[in-house]
Amino acid sequence: MSTHAADHELSEEQSHAVAALVREELARRRISRQFLADQAKISISTLEKALSGRRPFTLATLIRLEEALGVKLRHAEPRPAAPVAAVPPPPPVGVAPADLGYYVRPAVSWIEGVYLTLRPSFGDRSAIYAYRTEVFWDDAASHLSFRESERVDAAFTQHGAISIPNQSGHIYLVTNTHGQYRLAIVGRPTIAGEMHGILTTLQAGPGSQLTPVAAPIVFVPMAAAGAAEFGRISAGHACHPRYRDYLRRTVEEPFARFLPIVGD
Repeated sequence: MSTHAADHELSEEQSHAVAALVREELARRRISRQFLADQAKISISTLEKALSGRRPFTLATLIRLEEALGVKLRHAEPRPAAPVAAVPPPPPVGVAPADLGYYVRPAVSWIEGVYLTLRPSFGDRSAIYAYRTEVFWDDAASHLSFRESERVDAAFTQHGAISIPNQSGHIYLVTNTHGQYRLAIVGRPTIAGEMHGILTTLQAGPGSQLTPVAAPIVFVPMAAAGAAEFGRISAGHACHPRYRDYLRRTVEEPFARFLPIVGD
């Protein structure tokens, strides 16, 4: 492309239409103008002036914005007053989809890693169930995912997507298997990196019987967990007191509330 072509300025009408599309994408993806400018490799001043109408968009700037957003902005016409139903374009690489919170990978990289995962045993009230959970960025799906391992009941090993919406400030680990959901809601990590919260799932019973169950759950970074063992940790096990303290903290501190039934 020649320098002259790259410096070509859009008409005032075209620039207004492009600015409207860019502002809409910024709001829909919940990303800042600075982040977009960095991704498009243009100055924030150039972007601000073009969006405010103080300077027309150039073809070079338009192409960089299209590449950063992964959407077509050229030949844009002014939007009609009434909204037009359309399938939203896929988010650019490194940005999670809308139903998972539109987070960008650099903003959530702190959660990636391997965790010792603890919850009460559903079959033995005095025991604690321990296994591994790995949190990683799935490039193909463009979002954080998780997968479990080291489970005694390997047939029930879970994997799924992670939602981190800005509004709640919590982290959601979601398994959706043909419409059957399993959900863990945990708070942001403590200073030690632990994530405490609530697990809601189905408990397997006799035959094909499944019963809804909720329990405290905690994710402890393996680097901070010390010597860790997995499986059903009974009351006499050397790891039991330490694992029990992690779970007690989930219940006793304000990470999650487990409401009792009030008497008459």
